[in-house]
Amino acid sequence: MKLKVYFEDQSIIVVEKPAGIESQSAKGFGADMVSEIKKHIHKLSPSNREFYVGVIHRLDKPVQGIMVYAKTKKAAAALSKQVQQRTFTKTYEAVICGKPVDNVGKYVDYLLKDGKTNYTQVVDKSVEGCKRAELSYQVLGSKEIQGQVYSLVRIQLLTGRHHQIRVQFASRGLPLAGDQKYGKMENNGGESSYIIGNQKSGLKETVALCSTGLSFYHPVSGKKMDFQEKPEGKAFSFFD
Repeated sequence: MKLKVYFEDQSIIVVEKPAGIESQSAKGFGADMVSEIKKHIHKLSPSNREFYVGVIHRLDKPVQGIMVYAKTKKAAAALSKQVQQRTFTKTYEAVICGKPVDNVGKYVDYLLKDGKTNYTQVVDKSVEGCKRAELSYQVLGSKEIQGQVYSLVRIQLLTGRHHQIRVQFASRGLPLAGDQKYGKMENNGGESSYIIGNQKSGLKETVALCSTGLSFYHPVSGKKMDFQEKPEGKAFSFFD
């Protein structure tokens, strides 16, 4: 794969993660961003030494978008601290099936991840091991495509939980276009119209979710860094 680089210096590298690529080191033989970044650095500075690439945040394999990686342990620690202090902000855009009741809103839930199945669900806050999940959203537009309503939403993550955006929207009957993992929710009773709608409208694809904005302070200079990306994919093209 050809690595798309937005910014790079001795401390960090900001890149685009394509859909279908792991954001951290993969266990199998498939491509992953850490390996691709190491190849990129090696081409620029050939050496026999192992280059350091620190993972600061993650995107699910089927999700595209902007990511920043640290090239030193010091930079990784500084960026990780920003994540904890919430000065490291991520903005997403997604195409969902249906339309939220409110055009602007906030979702707060408690999520529980099953490590064996890699599946997360909304549970009562009294359940042991659950974690609070919070996001805010804004509906940018809605339209009917062959009998199914879809909406383009902009999302601000206030916490970073496993499959958070996908789970929180799907639990409200608003699964993301192309999401075969959470497109069927138990509380919806059987197969959702979302799956059928995707097949009819041609929206069946990788998950229609993109990390479109990334904002943080440079770990060395302290300069504010802002990056934006336009989401790609058939589902997003209906809202161009």
